[in-house]
This record gives sequence, C-alpha cells and structure tokens, in this order.
Amino acid sequence: MSTPPPAPVIDLEQEKDEILGRYRGLLRAIPGDRNAESTRTIRKAFNIALEAHKDQRRKSGEPYIYHPIAVARICAEEIGLGTTSVVAALLHDTVEDTDLTLEEVKDMFGPTVATIIDGLTKISGVNWQTDSMQAENFRKVLLTLAQDVRVILIKLADRLHNMRTLDSMARDKQLKIASETLFLYAPLAHRLGLYNIKSELEDLSLKFKEPEIYQEIEQKLKKGEAVRKRFISRFTLPIREALDREGFTYEIKGRPKSIHSIYNKMLKKHVSFEEVYDVFAIRIIVESKQELEKADCWKVYSIVTDFYQPSPDRLRDWISLPKANGYESLHTTVMSPGGRWVEVQIRSRRMDEIAEMGLAAHYRYKNEEDHANALDNMLNKIREMLADPGSNALDFVNDFKLNLFSDEIMVFTPKGEMRNLPAGATALDFAFDIHSQVGRQCIGAKVNHKLVPLSQPLRNGDQIEIITSRKQQPKEDWLNYVVTAKARHKIKQALREQKKKLSGVGREAVQQKLRAWGAKADMQNIRALMEHFHASSLPDLYWQIARGRHDLEALGSPTVKNGRLVLPKVKRTEDERTLEEVVKEIRGTEGGALTLGDDLQRIDYKLSPCCNPIPGDDVFGFITPNEGIRIHRVNCPNAVQLMSNFAYRIVKARWKGKDSVEFLAGITFSGIDAVGLVNKITTIISHEHNVNMRSISFESNDGIFEGKVMAYVHDAEHLRSLMDKLRRVRGVRLVERIDH
Repeated sequence: MSTPPPAPVIDLEQEKDEILGRYRGLLRAIPGDRNAESTRTIRKAFNIALEAHKDQRRKSGEPYIYHPIAVARICAEEIGLGTTSVVAALLHDTVEDTDLTLEEVKDMFGPTVATIIDGLTKISGVNWQTDSMQAENFRKVLLTLAQDVRVILIKLADRLHNMRTLDSMARDKQLKIASETLFLYAPLAHRLGLYNIKSELEDLSLKFKEPEIYQEIEQKLKKGEAVRKRFISRFTLPIREALDREGFTYEIKGRPKSIHSIYNKMLKKHVSFEEVYDVFAIRIIVESKQELEKADCWKVYSIVTDFYQPSPDRLRDWISLPKANGYESLHTTVMSPGGRWVEVQIRSRRMDEIAEMGLAAHYRYKNEEDHANALDNMLNKIREMLADPGSNALDFVNDFKLNLFSDEIMVFTPKGEMRNLPAGATALDFAFDIHSQVGRQCIGAKVNHKLVPLSQPLRNGDQIEIITSRKQQPKEDWLNYVVTAKARHKIKQALREQKKKLSGVGREAVQQKLRAWGAKADMQNIRALMEHFHASSLPDLYWQIARGRHDLEALGSPTVKNGRLVLPKVKRTEDERTLEEVVKEIRGTEGGALTLGDDLQRIDYKLSPCCNPIPGDDVFGFITPNEGIRIHRVNCPNAVQLMSNFAYRIVKARWKGKDSVEFLAGITFSGIDAVGLVNKITTIISHEHNVNMRSISFESNDGIFEGKVMAYVHDAEHLRSLMDKLRRVRGVRLVERIDH
C-alpha cells in the first residue's frame, strides 16, 4: 500500500517575516501624510486581525492574514482610500469568521468602522446564486451601500483579491464567483469610475469562465506587442515633437484594450481578433493647472488632428460635460498612415487619476464636502429605489441594473439646466426627473421645440419642454414608456392611489345597488357579485365597477331571497374575449401554455420580443433567471449566443393547438412604384386574407417604394401564404418577415 506524501513543512519564522514585510508595504501604500495617531490605529487593527486569524489558512495553504493585508493594500494603493478604510479592510473578516464581536470593534475603533464592517459582514452572509442572485439579499447589500459607499469600495477590493487568487478554488466555485463578479461587481466598479479595477475584474472573470478564449486573445496580444510598440512610437513621434515645441510637460501611453472588451467587440460585431481595429488606445496626459486644463486638452487635440484625420462621429467630449461618475477625458479616433483607426484619449494628470482610481481620487482634489456631493447623486438614486415598499424585489433588481449600469445621456431644460439620464430615457422620464408632480401631470413634450410622443427616447444634447395639465392622471401604459427607477416608482405609486380612490367609488356603488335591490350589503352577497363578474379579488371587483367594465345596471332586478342575492353563474366563452386580451395572455404577464421539453408538459412561457416567434416557427425555450421560460426562434439574432453560452438552460419546444389565437407579425416589402400598387396590397391584406391589420406604412423614393405592415396572423403558415400572395403582385420585388 502506497503511503501518502508528507505534508509540506511550514517555516513559521519565514512566514512571520513575510507578514511583517507585507504590513510595512501596506503602510507605504497609504496615500497622503500619515500622522502618528493613524499609524497607531492601523497597527492596533493589524495586531487584532493577526491574533483573530492566527489559526486560519486560505485554500492555497497561505496564512489567512495575507488576505486582509492585501485587501487593505488594494484600498490604499489602487482606490486611494485613507486610514478608516484600511482599518475596516484589515478587520473585514474578523466579525464573521472569528470570536471578535461588532460591539468590541465599536469600542476600539468607533462607530464608523463598526458600520462599515457590519455592512461587509451582511454582504458576505448573502447566499448568492450563480446566474440570478436572490433579490432580497441584493436589496440588503444596497441598503448598506446607501449608508456608506466605502462598504462597496472595500468589498470591491476584497473581490479583486479573491479573483486574483481564484486558481486554488474548485472549478464550480470559480464559475460561480466569476459569474457573480461579471453580474454585479464589475458594473459597480465601472459605475464608481474605477476603470482599472473594472477591467481587471472582467478579464479575470473571462479567464475562469472561458479559459481557452482568454488565453488565445492574451497570446495574440503578446505576439503583436513588438509590432504595436513600433507602430505607437512611429505614430506618436510627430505629436511628441509638436508638444515639445509648444512647451507641454506630458506623458504618452499606448496600452492595449482589456481582453474582455476585445472579446466583447468580437462577439458584438461578429468579427475575428484580427478584424478588431482598435485593439489599443493611445493616451496623452498633460501636466496642467486646473484652470487651464480644458484649454490645454483642446490644444493637444488640435495638434493630434493636424497630423491625423479624425473620424467626425467618434469625438467624445467628457471634459465640458463629465460623466456622472466624475470621468473627464477627450476621446477621438483618427486615421493613421497605415490605414487603421487609432483611439486617442487626451486628459490632464488630475483627470487621469480620477479615471484610474474613480471617485476616491476626488479626495486629493476636493474637500470632503465636495466629494460627498459627487457620491450623493448616485446614492440618491439608490435611496429612491429603496424607498418603494410596494415594489417586488425582482423588479427592483432589474430597475437597479438598468439605472446604475447603463450609459448616460445629458439633456437640458428650457432654461439650459443640465440633467443626467440613463441612455434610452424618454421625455416622460425627463418629466419625472424634474419633479414627480410634473411627471404626473405631463400631457406632452417638445424636444428641440418640436412636439414629440411621451415615449420618444431622448438623445444627448436634447432640450426638452414638458407640457402639463392639472386634469392629467398617470396611465397603466406609461410603465412601458419609462426606464428610470424614479419614474416607474412614481407611476406605480400614482396607479395604486388611483385604484384605491376608484375602489372606494365602486364600493359605494355596490352597497347602494344592494340596498336598492333589497339585499343585505354583506360579504356573502358581494362574493356572489365577484363570482358572477369573475373578479379576481374584492378591490378588483370595486375597481372594475368604478371603471364601468362590470355593469350593475345590466343585472336588472335580480332575485333576492331572505336578503340573499341569487345570480346566474355566467361562463365566459373564449369568443367574448377581445383580441387584445388574447394577445396579452399569450405575450403578457399571464403567459400561455406551450408544449415544452421531452416530457411534453404544459409550462407557462413568454414569447421573446427580440424575434417575435409565432406558431409554426422552429423554436426553442430558454430558462431565464427571473422571467421563467422565454421562447425564441432558432434563427433569432440572439440564438447563437444563448446556445453557446447557456446550453444547459435550453429546452426543446414545439407548438401545439394554438389555431384560435392571433399573433402580431411584421412584413416589409419593396419594389417598383406603380399606380394603384398600394391599393392592390391593402386589398390582399385586408380582404382576401381576413387579416386584422394593426398598422401599415408606405414610402416612395425615386421610383422605388418600401412598405411595412404589422398584422395579426394565426401561425407561420398563415403568414407565409400572405407573403406569397404579396410576392405575386406585379412590381413587388422583395417580401420579408420582420425579425424584431
């Protein structure tokens, strides 16, 4: 029998020296001047952490204390945080993993450190799931973030060190932690302006999720490094000479894009590594006084564009209008002599530090008060979302990701005041951003002096004027027009209030009617009305009566025995339902039933809006984290990505017996313009084919016409035969189905 290999001998003295060396390195990394008291506090925290973790080791076999020291060092060196955060980072695992209590921490280091550690402990206690985290726990995390942003900054440092040392973990743990990192921590780092940390978190996540792809891109970057360096030095030579002549003090860096962002480009644009043209960016950092920064950056831009032709639609000016997270820089893409596009970023030293280290770098350039204000805008958005007790936790998670992780646009009020909104925000979002009352009473909007629908997405630089009326009330479909959490929250709140008021009116009407019929106004009789009208709940009954959807007058004089109401049970037939209701059931919240999977069970599903499948299409089901099963067409634009990345969440799907239902489908057609052509096409669609049209539009340009029709059809066969008939019309050249 073979004997197991002997356990490695641990040299405790050597480890002790290593721990002290790492501690001294941490002290050197702390930004700014440290006074004796700060050093004493940090030493005290270090000694407590050392004692608390003395018997613990990490999965790699190293002493556990290496981890808190590394996290504290990332906080100091890479995020630029001060003594309080370093102390909290050193102690961040003690309350959770050792006998030390929060009260003891509070006594020794004060309430701020205790609050931060409490927040970190809550996050660590969260039971994350791989693809979708538990929404309630996510809310807890954000509640803590809303109290003190340092909680998240230290958590990001903790996560970064865990990702850097993920090699020693089991494969399933690696995948779980990498997925979590991509889902929450990398976007949060981006939102806080920590670009270096965000890039490293994304790269490390890719390294563990897709190791082959990661290594392939990494090798190709290494292989091309020498060529890249030669190209950069040739490209920057005339710029350097011109900057020297102008007397600038500057630094030029040529750095490759992160592996994750190159991989993203390859995926999005369906190109190979060789076809990604902007694999690297050139950054010009000028030493400049704060009051001259803007002028100097534009001067440098002028020098760059003297030598190289810029792409007019690739200029990004984040100096005049910084991003909400404080990012300032001037980006342009120019054509190099070799015929390739090169991204050039121009910024001052101060801007560069804020871009690298995020909001924490504001500490160096602003006082505490200004820094707090910079963070407050973001935290206010979170507080607004947390303030809605009526929102369901999953809605909350989606609203949060949508608002906090999306790109931003800048728009203006009629008086020129600037507002930041997430990309995709509409005129209605803007109205609610101004004030909730303005949003509630909004009846229209003018964008750049032109009247537009409330649902119109805004663009960077738009100037918006909101038209209001005191009689206006928020409507249910407004929820489809807004993307910001504030607007959604306020609309839902207003709808709840309206429903409450209307329910009161409905209740009054029911009681009056019961008395008029000579029946008792009690619960038993009201339940009889609920059954008769198929009301799902009591408030629903009152609400529908107040809206006029259930008509009490239509009951005439019903039978009343001993004060009891006797009503016939009405079975509602399918035919009575409106087309809208049927379509809503199939596409909307109720979900229809589709034969899915090998065991042919009936399961609730939703049809995916990205490809609008209809019966007869070749389809598959995709199990989503939050929305049950989504049905996609096999040739959907997203199918490849879903099947390659989430094969384990794909289920077989086939249609069965949906003849009576109509689905919305779109057709585009084009051809040579001729007299009477429009008439022929509309006749075929509406008369010959019994199709219920929702919208039709035609455009004619230089003898060529293009048309688009949205119509309700039964299935793919119904749609195909309609398209065949349209193809036979003389002059029509091309008929295609609209995919999304």
